[in-house]
Amino acid sequence: MRIKNVVRYGGIFLLLLGAALRGQAQEEKDVVYGEAGGEQLKLDVYRKDNNGAPLPALIAVHGGGWVGGDKSEFADACRGLADNGFVTFSVNYRLVKENANKWPAPLDDVQRAVRWIRANAKKYNIDPNRLGALGASAGGHLVAFLGTRDTRDNSDPNLAQYSSRVNCVIDLFGPTDLTLKPEESNVSPVGMALVKNLIGKTPEEDPAAYKDASPIAFVDKKTVPMLIYHGTADPLVPLDQSQRLYDRLKKEGIEVQMIKGEGEGHSLPQSPETGQKLLTGAILFLTLHLVAP
Repeated sequence: MRIKNVVRYGGIFLLLLGAALRGQAQEEKDVVYGEAGGEQLKLDVYRKDNNGAPLPALIAVHGGGWVGGDKSEFADACRGLADNGFVTFSVNYRLVKENANKWPAPLDDVQRAVRWIRANAKKYNIDPNRLGALGASAGGHLVAFLGTRDTRDNSDPNLAQYSSRVNCVIDLFGPTDLTLKPEESNVSPVGMALVKNLIGKTPEEDPAAYKDASPIAFVDKKTVPMLIYHGTADPLVPLDQSQRLYDRLKKEGIEVQMIKGEGEGHSLPQSPETGQKLLTGAILFLTLHLVAP
């Protein structure tokens, strides 16, 4: 299987979320939130008119094996969330290329996006202390870091005062421990190839980099609440990747919920029943951590 064949995903969850919540959200496309490696970093903003109290916010991070995908993939979900009171920012980050944008470039970009959002909280009338993150696949991997790891590169003085740690995370089938060998986690050859492409070296050549790119290695008492979803038949990112993160969070006493999609693969739920379960769980989770007093 070629790498490019697995970088796109779809499913009924985003359709359900969009259909269930969609209204007339305002959209602001291709807002520049920074520059790195000669590339402009852009995000899309979804929000409704609000002249009242600051609203909670979400950052959405697309998947694509760190080599593909686009912020537009979360458009329907972002519109629905915006119409229901969440200012939502769907972000692009530098995609890994043969000789560029290797780890930790994607991490630095999404952490920068969070700090940029907080720096612009007044402009978008959001509460910077009520900011969550949602991501799928490679995006799930990256948002897990937003809940476990403080800013890696804080060299920009304009953003230095802002935290890149969000208040809660929804991780949809993201890899969590890149240090595991295939026999330890049933990782597919394609999955291993994607990880090696992200790091740029083999585990034997740079084991420290594989640990540095593993969200599970940064779980501690400061880690934020998480909701995890994973299909039991995922052929790309094994279920145990999410199970290991869940167990680690439990051990640290961190609030965590896990929803398993029985028979589901490496995608958002294909069955209406599982999609509805995830939709309901996500809305309750976000309401509890970003809306409820």
